[in-house]
Formats: sequence, C-alpha cells, structure tokens
Amino acid sequence: MFIKTDELKVNWKGTVKGVQPRIRLMRSYDQRSHTYLGYVLIIDGVLEGEHREFIVAIGKAAQVRHGFQSEDQVEGMSEPVPDERMEIANVYKTSKLQILERYPGKAADPPPWHGAVPWLEIYRRRGHRRLAARTYDLKCISCIWACRMPVEMIIDHWNPSQKRYRFETFCYGPKSCSFYSSGPTRKVPGRRRMTWEEEDWIDEESTAHRSLDE
Repeated sequence: MFIKTDELKVNWKGTVKGVQPRIRLMRSYDQRSHTYLGYVLIIDGVLEGEHREFIVAIGKAAQVRHGFQSEDQVEGMSEPVPDERMEIANVYKTSKLQILERYPGKAADPPPWHGAVPWLEIYRRRGHRRLAARTYDLKCISCIWACRMPVEMIIDHWNPSQKRYRFETFCYGPKSCSFYSSGPTRKVPGRRRMTWEEEDWIDEESTAHRSLDE
C-alpha cells in the first residue's frame, strides 16, 4: 500500500539556537570512519504542539539554499527518526522549510562561533579534537564548530552484527578557543574483552596542519 510521505511527517516551528554538522562516526577497535550527512538545526520551539528544545536534521542542499543561522525563526515538516541510536536529531527527512524571520542582529564576539556555517568539506579538511560532553552542553551547543556524533561500534570484525552505540562530542574550531576542554580519552571495546584507547596524539595528528588560531 502506498503511503504519502507527508502523512508520516510532523509540523514544527521555532528559533534556531545552533546550526552544526550532522556527522555519523563508525568505530571498529582502532579504526574509525565518518559519514558526512548534512546539518542539524537545534531548535527552541514547538514540535507536534509541545513547546520544547529539539533537533532537526536537514540536507546539505537545504543549508546551502537557506543559510540558516542562530536566532533565525524557522518552520518545516519532518519525520521522526526511526533509530535514535543512529541520530542526534529527533526528526529528519525535512521538507517545506521556511525562514519566517531572519535574525537582524550581529553575532556576538566568539567563542562560541555563530554566523555562516562552513561547507561539510571544510569540516572534513579541518579535522577534529575530542570535546568534553559537559563543555559541549554548557558552552558549545550553539557553536558552528562543535558536533555531537552518534557512534556505531563494531565489537568483533569477524562478527559485524555485534555492535554497540553511544554519542561523542568533538570540536572542529580554533585550537586557541578559551572554552575548549578535551575531557577524558575515549575507549573502544573490542573482541575478547579487549579495549583500545584513543590517546591525545590522534587529535594532535588530526589537527596538526592548523595553526593555533585557525
């Protein structure tokens, strides 16, 4: 039976509190790979008639077309995500996006960084450092350089069905940021109860091509 897509969607409206990249991380012991999916809008508004903070996933083309920034007033329609382990967003497959009112003010001096959001290719090129989850929640949730990623971990590469899930936070911003806090190193479980630790040198190597203020 054919079901109209719009019948699965819910209406939402609100104020953009942050625009960040939508990136999924796959881990397999000491290996990792990223999937760059688009962007997320962190919204303070109304979702299905309930006032709350929620996260909307949008595609790259939608961000390029509309240029969403913090404090814009927006609305749209989206579907609830089918697997909350694989998304930081509450809703995705977004359509009928509109900017109801563009924020007329000027972004405050950083940090955090607001304004125009970089292309996904720029995030990939810059590389990231781990970011303490508490710092992300308290200081970085509106910053264009911060990112909270859903993480899928393959525990045994001989048996890929053995998986675990979690969320990790990262910073793509200037290494001189006064808000930055790395938090503890991250440990990845493996087969036969082995554990691999992602040490500081990996972050240093990932961002070695950037200067302190870049």
